[in-house]
Amino acid sequence: MLHKILDVTVRDVRFPTSLEQHGSDAMHTDPDYSAAYVILHTDCGLKGFGFTFTLGKGTEIVVCAVKALAPLLVGKTLQEIVSDFGGFYRLLTSDGQMRWLGPEKGVIHMATAAVLNAVWDLWARAEGKPLWKLLVDMDPRQIVSCIDFRYIMDVLTEEEALALLVKAREGRRQREDQMLREGYPAYTTSCAWLGYTDQQLKQLCTDALWSGWTRFKVKVGADLQDDIRRCRLIREMIGPENIMMIDANQRWDVAEAIRWVGNLAEFKPLWIEEPTSPDDILGHAAISKALAPLGIGVATGEQCHNRVMFKQLLQASALQFVQIDGCRLGSVNENLAVLLMAHKFQVPVCPHTGGVGLCEIMQHLILFDYICVSADLSNRMCEFVDHLHEHFTSPVVIQNACYMPPKDPGYSCEMLESSVKTHEFPEGEMWKAAHEEMSLIHK
Repeated sequence: MLHKILDVTVRDVRFPTSLEQHGSDAMHTDPDYSAAYVILHTDCGLKGFGFTFTLGKGTEIVVCAVKALAPLLVGKTLQEIVSDFGGFYRLLTSDGQMRWLGPEKGVIHMATAAVLNAVWDLWARAEGKPLWKLLVDMDPRQIVSCIDFRYIMDVLTEEEALALLVKAREGRRQREDQMLREGYPAYTTSCAWLGYTDQQLKQLCTDALWSGWTRFKVKVGADLQDDIRRCRLIREMIGPENIMMIDANQRWDVAEAIRWVGNLAEFKPLWIEEPTSPDDILGHAAISKALAPLGIGVATGEQCHNRVMFKQLLQASALQFVQIDGCRLGSVNENLAVLLMAHKFQVPVCPHTGGVGLCEIMQHLILFDYICVSADLSNRMCEFVDHLHEHFTSPVVIQNACYMPPKDPGYSCEMLESSVKTHEFPEGEMWKAAHEEMSLIHK
């Protein structure tokens, strides 16, 4: 079958997570986990599903960007696209007029991710494999052909990428079997959102410990004394043997970050995540250098625009943990480039998940990274947030605080149609009810 793409539809889907402070941090105090949800319709009836993650307001802008990119896909067959996937990626990001809106960053790049996530989902479904398995079974040359090496060849050439992938083939089957048995290590962010009460923190930590969690992330950055109190509470709850990370979500200037984290060093955090502007490469380098004597690394990447910025962060030794994101970068294609660069620099990859659907898609990339690139689990783990999985047809499976490899064909992007209809903005039943309630309050 040709799997010719006949149409691209996109819907604005929002979940009111702000009502219970899920996802709250020092910079994003009232997030409504949302998605620009894309469906590719083909001539044979097979569909591809994809999305990009947002926080509510502005999702309509991403929807408009997806609609602007759609004509570049309509009429093409899946085979046309994937036979030169790197070339198609460049085509999608190099439209002579639309690239001015980026290039390869911001809303237009998030829309690119949504569209390409749907293409990868369609490809995996057509092959009858989960996305991670599609990648694992690919020949290294085919993997390399999916990557646009423009702007990163001073750090990673096609020949180097191929050599890294070929070298990692040794032991690949054993690592795949290991993942199928044991799963990929995860850490939880669900226990310590900034808006949670102390009672919530204690109860969630107790429940998580009982369920086998040993790695915990704490949101910080709004108030130093409160951070000290909350970090002490969490550390006392989880004990000295378990791992703690802290996350400021870009709250500080460089010098402020160094001072603030110094005051939290007694709680032995493994890393400080997003300590300053995600665009400040030299600032991250300065923070990394200052915190190294304290044994605290810097993690960043969830709002890193593209592979070029990751290249520079790695060149500048500005981060000790790479946090890729399946909806901020240009889908799997660009994430493959970053995985390979991180491996060359020997910096562990610990993806960002957080928002709606990110756990579902990022599990595929970490499995590929371990099985076919890094062959190493040292200091590697993937974030897990226990929210909204019930809205997906193939939700993540966590066992013993590990991601178990998904078995269903595709990229795990498909939402339940009932959930989409209920939460589509602004006409979904949930949003209509919320609007009516607000209207009554203001009368």
